Amino acid sequence: MVFVALAIGISQLIIGKLILDAVERHFTEQDADELTVMNRAIKQSALQALTQAQLPIALSNAVSGHHGVYFQVWNNNNQLIYSTPGADFGPVQASLSPIRQIHSDNLQTWESNGNTYRGSVTQFTSLDKEYKIVAAIDIGFHLQFLQGFRRSLWLIMMLTGAATLLATWLGVHQGHAPLRSLSQSMRDIQADRLHIRLNPATLPKELQELTSSFNQMIGRLEESFTRLSHFSADIAHELRTPLTNLITQTQVALGKARTLKEYRELLYSNLEEQERLAKMVNDMLWLAKSDHGLIRPVQVSLDLAVEIKELFEFFEALAEEKQITLRQTGHAPAIMGDREMLRRAISNLMSNAIRYTPAGKWIEVRLDSPTENTITLSITNPGPGISEKHLPRLFDRFYRADPSRTRQSEGVGLGLAIVRSIAEAHQGQVDAISDQNQTTFKLSLPTQNKSTE
Repeated sequence: MVFVALAIGISQLIIGKLILDAVERHFTEQDADELTVMNRAIKQSALQALTQAQLPIALSNAVSGHHGVYFQVWNNNNQLIYSTPGADFGPVQASLSPIRQIHSDNLQTWESNGNTYRGSVTQFTSLDKEYKIVAAIDIGFHLQFLQGFRRSLWLIMMLTGAATLLATWLGVHQGHAPLRSLSQSMRDIQADRLHIRLNPATLPKELQELTSSFNQMIGRLEESFTRLSHFSADIAHELRTPLTNLITQTQVALGKARTLKEYRELLYSNLEEQERLAKMVNDMLWLAKSDHGLIRPVQVSLDLAVEIKELFEFFEALAEEKQITLRQTGHAPAIMGDREMLRRAISNLMSNAIRYTPAGKWIEVRLDSPTENTITLSITNPGPGISEKHLPRLFDRFYRADPSRTRQSEGVGLGLAIVRSIAEAHQGQVDAISDQNQTTFKLSLPTQNKSTE
């Protein structure tokens, strides 16, 4: 409102100044026209005089019927030839230079005997002699009118400005009513009330897009809060199991004297739980860094066929132990990516496939290039299918498609979440497809990654 008041005040000052200048200009032009008529009449009357003695008589009849006008006629010797009553322009005619033509811009203003005059000094020739005409108009009435007009104008301007400012304030206040209502509605949304949504239909059209964006933001926040709440519960659950095992085993061991072999077995058992805890903490720290953009891929040229072959050699012993056959098919061009990160993602997918593949079955890793700028890596394993309702959440942290199923010791529930983070870090994505007979995880990556640009 301060800015509006300042703008209105400046506008009123400019308008008032323009109006006053226009009125004063009108009076000046009016005076210039009247002085022009006076000078013409004076010159015509002077030309009618036949002798020097007749000149004052002729000049006395030059101007009649005009109120508040005065003139004097002087010769070149500064002798007064004629003067209307009340005129005393001697100092003026001596100080001012004659002008050739009268107009509003070259009129002079002076004071004499308490009166203010506006006039001019001109020359004319009569009876072969040069004369000066000092003609003036008493502008006291003009000044008095302008003074009153100025007071009235500024009073009107101030009242108009105050009324405009008040109307502006009322308009802005009324116009902001929907914003105040919207703000109050936003304040009512707390952490435990994120399900509340604003109704755009109750707001002006200008605020509907803002309301929709706010609802979308609240939706994302609600989803994030829900995921965070579930994540916190999952963390507590996942950490509680190995910690409980450690505490229970230690309490049992301390209940009575044990042999060296029993103590050694206890330490090995505790070590397995501690390693599981360490892996879980490391995975959680890695995901936290990835979520905050602290882990950036180191781009190198990779042939995924070679990487898969080397990973097969690593998983060969585990696959033989479970009587599972590993197969590699297809081919794809080289891509730009981080070798360690992509190896970790593929390893997590293969570990997951081996974990849930029945003995005597096979796991196929296939490379494809569906488009010129994209390659896909698919890992397919037979076995019990995953319900369609669980597929979108398989890559959430600690999510269990079957809550009753106990995780095996080598799994901490973060492997697939890490795969998704690695895929997103490479501007790619990972999806899962499942039916009653088999499950396929498909990792899609661009051939030219732009994540580090």
